[in-house]
Amino acid sequence: MPRKYLVFCLASAMLGAVVAGALRDGAIPFLPIANGLQSAPGARLSRSNSTDARFVPPLSVGGAAQLTPDELINIAVYENVNRSVVNIDTKASRSDPFLMFEVPSEGAGSGSVLDKQGHILTNYHVIENAREVMVTLYDGQTYDAQLVGRDVSNDVAVIKIDAPESDLFPVNFGDSGGLRVGQRVFAIGNPFGLQRTLTTGIVSSLNRSLPSRNQRTIKSVIQTDAAINPGNSGGPLLDSGSRLIGMTTAIAGRTGNNTGVGFAIPVSTIQRIVPQLIEKGRVIRPETGIAGVLETDDGLLIHALTPGGPAEKAGMRGPRIVRERYRDGPLIYERRRVDRSAADLIIAVDGEPISSVDELLTIIERRQPGEKAVFSVMREKRKVDVEVTLGEGES
Repeated sequence: MPRKYLVFCLASAMLGAVVAGALRDGAIPFLPIANGLQSAPGARLSRSNSTDARFVPPLSVGGAAQLTPDELINIAVYENVNRSVVNIDTKASRSDPFLMFEVPSEGAGSGSVLDKQGHILTNYHVIENAREVMVTLYDGQTYDAQLVGRDVSNDVAVIKIDAPESDLFPVNFGDSGGLRVGQRVFAIGNPFGLQRTLTTGIVSSLNRSLPSRNQRTIKSVIQTDAAINPGNSGGPLLDSGSRLIGMTTAIAGRTGNNTGVGFAIPVSTIQRIVPQLIEKGRVIRPETGIAGVLETDDGLLIHALTPGGPAEKAGMRGPRIVRERYRDGPLIYERRRVDRSAADLIIAVDGEPISSVDELLTIIERRQPGEKAVFSVMREKRKVDVEVTLGEGES
């Protein structure tokens, strides 16, 4: 055998021994592609703290590609949460004024398994006006669902299915309070009916506001660039630890498809609402008894009070109805006019200045029914403090 050939064979054998040892010791994470993706022993999931942005192509050893740490995280999040995500199909009827009868319509969305009792979290708009709701689990089994509770103000709903506990894999809740812009996030859902699709992105912004279906405002909304499309609504937004940090709810754009600007309701809101929905079917909120206000440059002018409500009982004043008589020829008529100068002008609540309805609701909803709130109002050109004991209202 020629000397050069013998040296080459020895070098190849030594290199093969080094690579085999590295694979055996777990130094090189190895993911064989056979019968599905499986993580090799010794492979670790971790974030890279390196600031080096250079692209390092994956090595190829024995015909299988080495996965990067980022890819391993993506796979781990999907495999950890995939079974917790459900597909929701609805059937409803809508009125067609031209055809003069009800027209069947269908919709689709996503949801997350909350517990072993079969409670499912989704958006209210996913199941709104539905006469049938069907939930499909990860294994393809489909169950009829019943509405348990809804909160229109935050676009949150809980539905329930009667499925075996062994087939239900509840999602793990995370914390949305410490989110940072730039943080990596993952969305799993059923866009366009394509079940359990994973998309990735970052937190693009925090503390956004969205209008709700009942003219209220959803607070502390998470903005993300993870691809969200029709059918994603109600699905989970996750962190790198496979924890629920939000529920995808809306996208920005005129086409109805992903434009790189999506929104999710934070898990902090969900954690506050869901227990009430499961227990009572609705969210109990503090009630002021103020039925309507007019926004002015100086504050909120009371337009109407609920008769016998908390504000009226506390002595707050609304507009006064003035009856006036006038003569028209031989006849005498009576007319009514609204004297808004008699109404209280709300300028602060509990010492916090108020300039919009949204600010008023934000302050009030921090409290519980039965607690007291001090309204500072301008009345006949002087400031008056009125203590109101908050009542109990529903969403």
